Amino acid sequence: MMDPNRPITSGPPSAGRPSRLARLSLPTALGAALVMLCGCGSMSFLITPVPVSRALDEWVIIRESPWATRKIAVIDLDGVLKNARSRTLAGVVGENPVSLLKEKLDRAARDSRVRAVVVRINSPGGSVTASDLMYDELRRFREQSGKPVVASLLDVGASGGYYVACAADRIYAHPTTVTGSIGVIMLAPELTGTMELLGVRMHTFKSGDMKDAGSMFREMNDQDRAMFAGLVQKMYARFLEVVRRGRPGLSEERLRELADGRVFLAPEAKELGLIDEIGTLEDAVGAAKAAAGLADQKVLVVQYARPLEHRPNFYARTDQPAQVNLVNLELPEWLAGPSPQFLYLWAPGW
Repeated sequence: MMDPNRPITSGPPSAGRPSRLARLSLPTALGAALVMLCGCGSMSFLITPVPVSRALDEWVIIRESPWATRKIAVIDLDGVLKNARSRTLAGVVGENPVSLLKEKLDRAARDSRVRAVVVRINSPGGSVTASDLMYDELRRFREQSGKPVVASLLDVGASGGYYVACAADRIYAHPTTVTGSIGVIMLAPELTGTMELLGVRMHTFKSGDMKDAGSMFREMNDQDRAMFAGLVQKMYARFLEVVRRGRPGLSEERLRELADGRVFLAPEAKELGLIDEIGTLEDAVGAAKAAAGLADQKVLVVQYARPLEHRPNFYARTDQPAQVNLVNLELPEWLAGPSPQFLYLWAPGW
């Protein structure tokens, strides 16, 4: 019988004594061969169990005292807001931001030790519906749980990002935050000129004159423009109502003056009444503690993330686009589909 403690020696494999390569799984062996072919033979491999559950883990990112039990949850809202899973040229599929936000809010609502929530927003906005869904989820959480909510705007909290922030009890912004951009934009690409150059024609059979309104395969007519302009104005009116509800100190006349799509830095936004305070994320956490009656008590500051996601502090972001040779392969939002898009989005250069 073979000695189980006998070390594997060099040399060709023999019966009953598999080689090191034979002990590896096929994907691992192929990966090792590829690395050696690329001249990186000094690299090593780490094989570790992967959790089956995809349920959110809680990360304690600040422990103000070893005996602290009450919590402030920091919930992150990053990137373009959309009610869909993100894809890249590499075929990687990410999370649905709306679903992920609701899952995190539900986790905070169920935990009786979570006394307040800070929503860390770093977003230029996104689709009209996604922004509205997130706003509604945050508003419902605040009303049903009774837990205070403080929004903290970082680099950008504009358009749809600001829309969501209006559901919070208070809005904090970093001194260099770009915010505002209250308004709606519609994007409708058109390819008729390109198709003419290529000698390509599109035959359309439709049940009514407006069925192909906004199609990229024909020029937009006055009737199309009137219809889409009407939709944009209705969505704009909804945005104004959300801001008016969240910023009751702003008169309707003053709000309309500010809501022409322009952006503001935090000091000007505070002066105009669009935000409550200028401060860091730590300041927002302190405000959340005070709102929960915990100003003089030590707490745990926690975040929620999927298993294997590293959360060393509350600036860490959940989703990262796939990269190959350091080139970002995340698809631009306007390439996501050919249909017209209605957006609460601040996107300079469009």
